[in-house]
Amino acid sequence: MISSAQLKASRAMLGLDQRELADLCGVSLPTIQRMESSGGTVRGMIDTLVKIVAALDAAGIELLGDNAPSSGVGRGVRLKEAHVQRVPVSAVKGKDATDDTDAA
Repeated sequence: MISSAQLKASRAMLGLDQRELADLCGVSLPTIQRMESSGGTVRGMIDTLVKIVAALDAAGIELLGDNAPSSGVGRGVRLKEAHVQRVPVSAVKGKDATDDTDAA
């Protein structure tokens, strides 16, 4: 339904801390903390998950499943693949990023 990464990213896009998200959803802070610290798909009571997804939706967040098209037109973030490995920043730095230390 929702992954821990989607939950963290949604909160970040809304500029909310964990307590603010808990208040917005009507769930406890430890519930948000537990869900965000879990790996992969968030598990919990269906009622709690529905509250979180509904609150995020009402706040303007569109949650996308694997291979699901987006129905929205706003900005967003999506992984290119379902199982992307983390790449060290140093491996990307020379590719597309500009290093300000080289500017004179």
